[in-house]
Amino acid sequence: MNNLCFHLRNVSIAIACFISNGYGETYTPGVPVSGNFENVARPFLTNHCVDCHGEIGPEGDLSLHDLGPIDEINAGIWRSVWAQVTLKEMPPADASQPEVVERLKFSEWIVSELSRVMRDKGGFHDHRDPNKGNFVDHDLLFGRLPDSIELVPTSSPARLWRVTPQEHITRLNELINTEPAYDPSKPGLRTWGDVVPTNHGGELKLYFGTDRIIQWQGGTVAYATSVKSIPAVLSSARTHGLENYPDFYTVNSAEATQIMDVADDIIRYMAYGPYSIAEPYQITDDPKSIADKMVGDLRGLPTALVYSTKVVRPLTPVYDLMKEDGVTEPSLRAAIDYLFEALTFRQPLPSESDVYIKIVQESIDKLGKEDGAVLGLSSIFLDRDALFRPELVTEGNPDSHGRVMMQDWELGLAVNHALRYLKPDDKLRRAILDGRMRTKEDVRREVERMLADDSSRKPRILRFFRDYFDYDLGGYICKDNRALADTGVSNRGTAHYQAMFDATASTDRLVELILADDTDVLSRLLTTDQVIATEADKIYFGKERTKEEKTAALETAKQKLAERIRDQSTKLAAAKEQLTELEAFIEAHPDEARSRKKELAEKKRAVTEAEKQLAATKKSGRNDENSGVAKADLSGPEIFVRVSHRSFGNGSMKPERVLATAPQGQRLGILTHPSWLVSHSDAMDNHAIRRGRWIRERLLGGGIPDVPITVDAMLPDEPKNTLRERMRVTREEYCWTCHQKMDPLGLPFEMYNHAGLYRETELNQRVDTSGEIIDSGDPSLDGKVADAIEMIRKISESERAEQVFVRHAFRFWMGRNETLHDAPVLQDAYHAYRENGGSMNSLIVSLLTSDAFLYRKR
Repeated sequence: MNNLCFHLRNVSIAIACFISNGYGETYTPGVPVSGNFENVARPFLTNHCVDCHGEIGPEGDLSLHDLGPIDEINAGIWRSVWAQVTLKEMPPADASQPEVVERLKFSEWIVSELSRVMRDKGGFHDHRDPNKGNFVDHDLLFGRLPDSIELVPTSSPARLWRVTPQEHITRLNELINTEPAYDPSKPGLRTWGDVVPTNHGGELKLYFGTDRIIQWQGGTVAYATSVKSIPAVLSSARTHGLENYPDFYTVNSAEATQIMDVADDIIRYMAYGPYSIAEPYQITDDPKSIADKMVGDLRGLPTALVYSTKVVRPLTPVYDLMKEDGVTEPSLRAAIDYLFEALTFRQPLPSESDVYIKIVQESIDKLGKEDGAVLGLSSIFLDRDALFRPELVTEGNPDSHGRVMMQDWELGLAVNHALRYLKPDDKLRRAILDGRMRTKEDVRREVERMLADDSSRKPRILRFFRDYFDYDLGGYICKDNRALADTGVSNRGTAHYQAMFDATASTDRLVELILADDTDVLSRLLTTDQVIATEADKIYFGKERTKEEKTAALETAKQKLAERIRDQSTKLAAAKEQLTELEAFIEAHPDEARSRKKELAEKKRAVTEAEKQLAATKKSGRNDENSGVAKADLSGPEIFVRVSHRSFGNGSMKPERVLATAPQGQRLGILTHPSWLVSHSDAMDNHAIRRGRWIRERLLGGGIPDVPITVDAMLPDEPKNTLRERMRVTREEYCWTCHQKMDPLGLPFEMYNHAGLYRETELNQRVDTSGEIIDSGDPSLDGKVADAIEMIRKISESERAEQVFVRHAFRFWMGRNETLHDAPVLQDAYHAYRENGGSMNSLIVSLLTSDAFLYRKR
């Protein structure tokens, strides 16, 4: 019996060993892979890599036969191996492939080792980069996982999440400016709760007292220079893609110093209004009464402004504290509690109030009432929770997976931050204080309530679409003046850049219109024929004329010019004739001279004006019509758009834009609007590679490895060749492996020039707009396309594109890349979106009630 037991035990051990090393092995993603280079990495390299990357004639001149354990020297090679293996680029498709778990374990091992080795050398963060979120296999996320993969309930790490520049400056704006209430009859007008808009130069600034300025010297630029303003202090480094990941940013000492300076200005304005930034004589309701003080050229100086005496800023406990003669404990505590909640969005604990009371009182004792109170109160602006939103789950018991659900203020502020830049409204605040922000259903109740309230502004949703589409960068693409003029648009001064900032605001509003309908949101954004247009957009949505069309247009312009000269010459001759007749009459009837004096002066002025007009027309030698562009016919109902105009705060008080239909056959959706096209261009030309990469990553869910440092990623400088011809260098064997995933997707957009105008020719050659969708992950999508419109229409009907859209929404609202453990969350979110008719609101509710959003691991 003992021998039998011994024998059975050995058999069971053998079976267990077979299962653990064979197909029956279970693998939990994210769990550290046991093993070292010899038993994890070398077998994988030997079995799947060295056949192509051996010692003799290796592919891409990359030999892996003697690649050793990861160290600081070979870390770059291992980063490349990780990317290629994770993206299934290696082994190549025609070679035998590793099992799913084998590939995942090898990838996890590389990440673990690179993180360990590079910990003191800047670290390894590639797997956390939102632009590499697609490195997680799409089919594993939305398909059936192998039985050998074991998932655990998902969560996100405990973290401190730094507020965004937009959120921070909106908080500060609330302290000193009173924004207008929401007006249902003007839904596009900027109101309370909207993000502070950029100014005409694309700068994000906070302006003081603009709602009280009633007179100034100079134009827009002089006005903007005169007004007291502060720039956004917190910075972000985004060029393209998502930016708001918690571990991206800190607050450095330089920023902290700037915040203290800003706090000083804001507190003084809260207390004294314009008296803190202007001379007393500048505050009056009768500018004429101080005419003697507003002499000389004051343009651009603070003294060029006149403020009304009407108080429109919020009068807060800070105002009450500073106006009283002394300092009482109740007034000091009230000011501290008000500022704390305004800056952190939560009530201070009594202990926190006590600490700040002590700080302010000590400061007053040393510096006196005014300076001491300002300095002491400024310290609240540097409170951790004024600059970071904590998700540390310090309270609550972990479940069996080590997860703790956020609750009360942490959960309430997380929900609030997901949608808004302002502090929680009364209903959400009450729910937090009453202990009704502790369950998934609590979150669902508040999120659905806020989404249904049109008057509650939700700029975070619009920010997602800016980050996802990248249509807001056009005004920051510095264009070569000559190249810009060649496109057919104006290159005078800042006209083009202003048009691009206007285009961003217009696209924002178009996104909001589609969100308001909340049906097939992604598909409609990709295929809408609606455009919101300014007068300048008749050029940008127009068509660049061919050489023959330009010649014909020039001939027409010459004819129009000749007609204008003829008409003006006739007008001048008639004016001279009338003057001559009147002069002759007066000479013959001198007694009539006095009564006809005014008429004579008018006749002389008419001759002078006609001479000036004719001289100006002859001097210009051209017609005012732009012969290089056929303007688009954009007409429709007027529509409001949230922009920053002369008031730099209140926004446009009249529509100034129309809701129009794009030229048929030339445009289809946001990707064909100038705002997107210019955002994905460069100084001299289109950027087909960047546009193709956007399609690959944002719509098809593919990933592109980083360009090796040994590659000179530059196109040849050949002004006489088209962009497609210059891009022949990317078809070289070493480059084409990656470029075949981008170039054929970007080149169809050559039907537009780099200012976004539709065109049929380039360098007098017919534009080749053909392209191809290659290896998309959905065989029904793959194939050749005639142009960008056909490609967009095809992709817009794809289930895969919708799923990839959901992946990006997950990253934005979770602040991290998805993992395989998030597969159930992503699938639920996709089904919520799809089953509710392509509803963005349903997608958001699903994400914000998911375990990935609600739970943290300490």
